[in-house]
Amino acid sequence: HFQFCLFLCCLLLQVTDGELDFTSRGEGLHLQGDFSIAGLFPLHDTNGPSAGLPALGPCNEGRHNKHGFHMMQAMRFAVEEINNKTGAHHLLPGVSLGYRLYDICSVPASVLATLDILAEQYRGSAANTEPALANMTVAVIGPDSSSKTFTPAALLGAYLVPQISYEASNKKLSNKVLYPSFFRTIPSDKNQVEAIIQLLVRFNWTWIALLGSDNDYGLDGMQSLSQRAAAHGICVAYQGIIPAYSSETVDLMRGMVAGILRAKVNTIVLFSSKSKLSGFFPFVIEANVTGKVWIGTEDWSAATRVSGIPGIHTVGTVLGVFIKHAAISGFWTFERSVLEASLRRGDAQAGSGVAGGVCLHSTDLFSLARNNFTLEKYDITSSFNVYKAVYAIAHALHRLLQCDTGQCQKRRVHPWQLLPVLRDTRFSLENTSVYFDANGDPPTGYDIVTWIWRGTEWSLRVVGSFQPDPLQLTLDEEAIEWHSTGTTSRSVSFSVPLSICSPPCPKGHRKLMRGQHTCCFNCQACPAGSFLNITESTQCHPCPREQWAPASSEQCQDRRVLLLAWDAPLAVALLFFLACCLLLTSSSAAIFLRHLHTPVAKSAGGRTCLLMLAALTAAALSSLCHFGPPSRVSCILKQPLFAFSFSVCLACITMRSLQLVCIFKLASKLPPAYDKWAKKQGPEVTIFIVSAITLLISVTRVALDSPEPSQDVDFYKDRIVLECSSTLSFGACVELAYMSLLSVVCFSFSYMGKDLPANYNEAKSVTFSLMVYLFSWISFFTVYLISRGPFTMAAHVFAILFSVLAVLGGYFLPKMYIIVLRPQMNTTTHFQNCIQIYTMSKE
Repeated sequence: HFQFCLFLCCLLLQVTDGELDFTSRGEGLHLQGDFSIAGLFPLHDTNGPSAGLPALGPCNEGRHNKHGFHMMQAMRFAVEEINNKTGAHHLLPGVSLGYRLYDICSVPASVLATLDILAEQYRGSAANTEPALANMTVAVIGPDSSSKTFTPAALLGAYLVPQISYEASNKKLSNKVLYPSFFRTIPSDKNQVEAIIQLLVRFNWTWIALLGSDNDYGLDGMQSLSQRAAAHGICVAYQGIIPAYSSETVDLMRGMVAGILRAKVNTIVLFSSKSKLSGFFPFVIEANVTGKVWIGTEDWSAATRVSGIPGIHTVGTVLGVFIKHAAISGFWTFERSVLEASLRRGDAQAGSGVAGGVCLHSTDLFSLARNNFTLEKYDITSSFNVYKAVYAIAHALHRLLQCDTGQCQKRRVHPWQLLPVLRDTRFSLENTSVYFDANGDPPTGYDIVTWIWRGTEWSLRVVGSFQPDPLQLTLDEEAIEWHSTGTTSRSVSFSVPLSICSPPCPKGHRKLMRGQHTCCFNCQACPAGSFLNITESTQCHPCPREQWAPASSEQCQDRRVLLLAWDAPLAVALLFFLACCLLLTSSSAAIFLRHLHTPVAKSAGGRTCLLMLAALTAAALSSLCHFGPPSRVSCILKQPLFAFSFSVCLACITMRSLQLVCIFKLASKLPPAYDKWAKKQGPEVTIFIVSAITLLISVTRVALDSPEPSQDVDFYKDRIVLECSSTLSFGACVELAYMSLLSVVCFSFSYMGKDLPANYNEAKSVTFSLMVYLFSWISFFTVYLISRGPFTMAAHVFAILFSVLAVLGGYFLPKMYIIVLRPQMNTTTHFQNCIQIYTMSKE
């Protein structure tokens, strides 16, 4: 219809002055001022057809609209309040606001009012005189509904006349290409749809009926809500369009009620205007529909026109979104003063306005005021929206006229000049921040309200709030009274009603769809070893190899990872044990290094002892490779480092035992051979060769079958063991066999020297060390064959550390005892005496 609006604009510019004179001359509906604001308000309701122009019936033949009257009063109050303020609070010092109020009882009336405003703009511009300046409208407030707003917004936008609506919430009006000068003080329906969706999601109402009024407000709202509902898993079991009440639509609305009952829904969303809904609810009451939850939009959730329908207290629970509002100080007093003035004038004076059948000048303020309309909460909310709109225009004029100096500039202001200033206006009013975003929408959210009944007495209770940015729904669920139906009377419950097609499937059960709606299904348990993907509730999926799941699982569980974590209590104890080993080793090395040239140190091997202690240190440090998640480096070093280090230690002990046996038993029998072996660095070469063989075995093993971090998922069904591959590979067995052979050789040479002098007899100490070493590793392999995990890894570390401690305790500790505590035995004389006694005993 945008092209049609432009056509009307072109036609408007061609009419002569006075040909389209629809100025509102009703008493009290016009106020002279320096800058005039047009107000479009529904002061009457008409049930006549909304045909195209010029088919327009008189507005004063319709029913008085108390809601529109209160909104009009809010505009008058705001204008007069701004004009009457003085001092620092005066927004427009030196100038005054005026208003021109129009009764828009129908869509054609709103279009004609808009044309009248634009015609006045054209006449004022053509006159180009100061007297004409006062009659020019700088901005428009209204209309009240989206249907009445589309065409006026397009017309005014073509001339960049600022327009602020107080109740038109259709999201299409946010389109700045089609409606460049449109603003509003009510949130967009886009936010209202999201608020309703969040409310449905909060209570898990997934099986609903959706009804909308037969106008732009209802149809667009239904479309948006049904699209958003599908995205949140909400099924619309029944949809219907609520028509205007007439004799022709009675059967249609009864059929809609029957459709709701057939769909077996407990929650009904009514995206409807109050005028359409007031004709629908009587049929709901007639059908004795009770115990339902009715979700209302801001247009009707607090409207007494709906809550006042006889018998509506029986339909169930009503929850709705409601525009946030604030009380307008002095507004009630202002309305009372208008009422008193109207009563003083009497009937004759109240009807003294200009007569005529044209809608735009068919009524006056005082004839309306004499109805003594009550000021409801719903009226206060919309009135505050009007109040904010007037103040937004006043603040924009304040900036445009540079009123900060204490006196506003008195100059012509064209609407297009006010538009960009209004767009950037920001102020606070009654503790409420007022501004417009890039689409001309306000930043306000909604209150969530519920209807409270005490018998047939109705009241409104705020039970929550909704904020669109960031998205947040806050509810006090305990404050909601859920109305169910008993056998004889209505009852109040505090348990949330269900509105679902099928109950939720038990844990780990997939949905077998039934019918066309995804909310209707049967349930089937997922077998063991599979899981139910939450995002695909109709299919069971097998678990990945590294996960597991029992039967009827919604998801696979990660297998519990078994490893010797650094911060585990057992690991901390082992690390403390390792630290003690390293301390003993370093202490032993320090003692031997300091007493290296003493007889005890020489008899133990001299510098060879330092090599043994270094090898034991490396062997102990190899246990660090067993902590934490395995890495490629730790897997490669874990076994070879210990094997090589301990082989060096065993080779040193073996060579020292062989040396002692040769000195005391073989040197006299084969002196040349022994001298040659000793002088040619035979012991050192032998140690090197024995150790090199171990190193060669380890390097070959790593080259042919490199250990890698692996996950053993076969030993346990619900756990995963992080370890290194090739723990018992062929190369590892060869390595183990070689070390075992070396241990046997070491034991043999030590045993051969069992009858040597006490200071040179290593048989007992070496036997003890090797027995502890052997027992440790047998224990580890036994544990490894029957178990996996942290205790097995701890057993491996224990085997390593006990092996190190066995050599320290069996071989080095007796010697350190003599060096530290029995220094009198660490002398050459003592050793010579021992040798002499040994020789004499042999003779």
